[in-house]
Amino acid sequence: MILPRGRALLLPASPGFIWGSLVVALMLGLLPLGRLVWVPDLLAVVLVFWNIHQPRRVGLTAAFLFGLALDVHQASLLGQHALAYSVLIYFAIMVHRRVQWFSVPAQALQLLPLFALAHAITIVLRLIGGAVFPGWQVLLAPLLEVALWPIVSWLLLAPQRRAPNPDANRPL
Repeated sequence: MILPRGRALLLPASPGFIWGSLVVALMLGLLPLGRLVWVPDLLAVVLVFWNIHQPRRVGLTAAFLFGLALDVHQASLLGQHALAYSVLIYFAIMVHRRVQWFSVPAQALQLLPLFALAHAITIVLRLIGGAVFPGWQVLLAPLLEVALWPIVSWLLLAPQRRAPNPDANRPL
């Protein structure tokens, strides 16, 4: 594959780093923040990131299992987050080659419909389960997830940007 102009060749991601970042995102998602509907889903952002950059290491099964863990923790309808994450990751894997050609802010705009779809799935499932509509603040969550995309992208790609064999005589 020919790299776009201005992109650096990255080292492979360590499996420990990938799964560690997913566990940290899950732990941040388990924080007791109450029932704030506008809070971005950091686990979804990290799952999408790794499925765009490493689709063979993290896939639908991981998304489904992380979704089930979140459902059990939140005592919500079992399978609601699992379904939303599975659909989100399916579409992320579908567009992962195309998204990587864009700059990071353009990637965020490309992923806005995916994040909005995941939140729409959870809202529809809650409404089917008998809950009341959470209000229009729920539209802020996908926008905040898109705003987090450049930060998450920079943080998770940072370990891959280092030189494989650092040398004092070599500038790269």
